[in-house]
Amino acid sequence: MTEKDFLSLTPFLIIAIAPVVIMLVISILRNYRVVFWFSVLAFLAAFVSIFFILTSIPNTIGTLFIIDNYGLFFLGILLISALLVTFISYEYIKQLEGVREEYYIILFTSTLGAALLAIANHFVIFFLGIETLSISLYILIAFQKSKSNSIEAGIKYLILASVSSAFLLFGMALIYTASGTMQFTEIVKAFGEGDQLSPLIISGFGMMMVGIGFKLALVPFHMWTPDVYQGAPAPVSAFVATVSKGAVMAILIRFFFSLKGFNNHYLFVTISGIAILSMFFGNILAIRQKNLKRLLGYSSIANMGYLIIILLVGTNRGIHASVFYLISYFITTIGAFGVISLLSSDKYEAENIEDYKGLFWRKPWIAIVLTLSLLSLAGIPLTSGFIAKFYVIFEGMKAGLLVLIISLLINSVIGLYYYLRVITALFSSVGDSKLPELTSWGNITLAIIAISILVLGIYPGWLIDIIIRLVSL
Repeated sequence: MTEKDFLSLTPFLIIAIAPVVIMLVISILRNYRVVFWFSVLAFLAAFVSIFFILTSIPNTIGTLFIIDNYGLFFLGILLISALLVTFISYEYIKQLEGVREEYYIILFTSTLGAALLAIANHFVIFFLGIETLSISLYILIAFQKSKSNSIEAGIKYLILASVSSAFLLFGMALIYTASGTMQFTEIVKAFGEGDQLSPLIISGFGMMMVGIGFKLALVPFHMWTPDVYQGAPAPVSAFVATVSKGAVMAILIRFFFSLKGFNNHYLFVTISGIAILSMFFGNILAIRQKNLKRLLGYSSIANMGYLIIILLVGTNRGIHASVFYLISYFITTIGAFGVISLLSSDKYEAENIEDYKGLFWRKPWIAIVLTLSLLSLAGIPLTSGFIAKFYVIFEGMKAGLLVLIISLLINSVIGLYYYLRVITALFSSVGDSKLPELTSWGNITLAIIAISILVLGIYPGWLIDIIIRLVSL
């Protein structure tokens, strides 16, 4: 490796070194506040270091990594999301019994796995990244050992993720057998693009979609989602819904566009079917939920269904729409789970919709933030979610994906019902108060999220221009 290669890997080295430093600090003296602030500074340092390596990209390191604008932009999104999750974790993890500092070690290792997926150019890094992410999530999901449903959620995710990994490896093996290479760009050279893909590569990608579909919680691989979202600590649910899925989406877009899978009839039909099923199942099952975390879990299934429509657009403009949608979805989802995290205590999780009855009359600020997050998820004008959905619809219509866009519009109306049901509870008569007071850091985090939702909903042009300039394949 050259000096340029090491410089290109600076953000990843910072993320990898941070948990080692935390372990050394813990071995000397346990201090939760010190570990928290070190974690914040490490995430910020990793994010800032991206700007120092822009002059050394694009850079391909061997056959394993491709560090380009696309990968670094996704890395920036993942790091900012992980930083926001760190902020909403502070009070939630602080009040837990037993060990707490180890939470941030696992948060870094899972972020490292996600970061590797953003720059992977080879099946080996693809698998190492996704397994580093998954194994860390087993621990994070079951971190709250005093809750039986947290342990249950961790075991369910462990079993199902193991099965999905087997499918993923089987698919990689089929593609390797057909092409003789595991590097993305070489696979394309070996077997052409789109309609020229061999049956073995199509079968291999189909097997890989089972593993990827599990990570993205796409139907019919979604069974784990509501139980894991409910059982996991609220900040961990936010991490699973954002950083974990965003990283998998980053590598899926890179690999699918390298293959030009949108030109292949069989892959086109398969992705279309999964998208439509995910939209309808996610939204219809969310209607019956009385638990806010489960509702957001089913909502995430529908949102991933909306998002994979972009795979079939087949243009860089489609990629731009997907990136903007992911940014909007990350902000709003962290906002919703942030409210749950900040209102929960070590004895009581504020996860039932009944807990939020009359919240506006007791805590108007936090009710407004949750309302904004839900309206954005529903795609209401003046929120980032509206611009994100409009962008996806616009690019989908240009590509002639009429059936998929009609399905998206129908499901947006269905989704509006259950989001408004929660918002109605926020402004109804006052219920029983079991909710703690917010800390200053909690208020600051929610303020950043609320402002971001409104700014991207009212004036999204600046971010779209940046995405168009930097993100392409």
